[in-house]
Amino acid sequence: MLTFPTFMQHLANGISVGSLYAMIAIGYTMVYGILRLINFAHGDIFMMAAYFTYFGIAVFNIPWPITALLVLIVTALLGVGIEKVAYTSLRDAPKTSILISAIGVSYLMENLATYLFSGKPKAFPEIGNFADTATVGTVSIQYVSFIIPIVVILLVLALLFIVNKTKLGMAMRAVSKDYEIARVMGIKINRVISYTFAIGSALAAVGALLWGVKYPQIQPMMGVMPGLKCFIAAVIGGIGNIKGAMLGGFVLGLGEIMLIAFLPSLTGYRDAFAFIFLIIILLVKPNGLLGEKLTEKV
Repeated sequence: MLTFPTFMQHLANGISVGSLYAMIAIGYTMVYGILRLINFAHGDIFMMAAYFTYFGIAVFNIPWPITALLVLIVTALLGVGIEKVAYTSLRDAPKTSILISAIGVSYLMENLATYLFSGKPKAFPEIGNFADTATVGTVSIQYVSFIIPIVVILLVLALLFIVNKTKLGMAMRAVSKDYEIARVMGIKINRVISYTFAIGSALAAVGALLWGVKYPQIQPMMGVMPGLKCFIAAVIGGIGNIKGAMLGGFVLGLGEIMLIAFLPSLTGYRDAFAFIFLIIILLVKPNGLLGEKLTEKV
């Protein structure tokens, strides 16, 4: 029987997992909002950020705050580099071409990571005392479970400020509506798209840092399932909508953990829950919980 302390532990875990999903889902939704592209390489950017952190702290013994800053910068540059190499030349190509390119980049990064780092799992280094446990009454919860939602909310507020209150955000919104018209209006769309990839990749890096603290094991395929689930979270919330991605992440993370809490016999179906939930949402609300209906341009 589910006791109150156990329920509270599951609730905290669900909120922190949902927050991580939201963080990574925002990267998907930002790129889709600008380019109408599902960037399947986003989960692998998240994976590479985890390895950058591992090498910074465990191999080169760089203090974790400096490592975290370097990881954000390097991961943002990686995202921009991928965009320049794999997507820029396909800007006017059919959507299927750029989609195939995204899948190719994803496979390339997974195999490159396996070649460079080996497929053997590595222990994610400790970051401060984030992995320590706080005990409240009979409930024990990791500090990171409190930190993750706070970090996510602060970053989402900062992102919403950038999108709604700055010239860069105005340009992003213009490009998301019609980048051909935006180009005619004098907006440098390549620069806007690069900034979008940089921000989305940096958020994936933050997600990787926090994910590594919570699940301290890294390997080259670690971005596949979180990447798929975060894409699902973005679709559930309404892909292209930042608030929707955040809502979708929370709903998916909480739903997964509560499924296990109330129906422990279904623990093995935790991953399947995300896909079943996606199908239900698409049947009931095809544009997602906060998505807008798109009209085809003729």
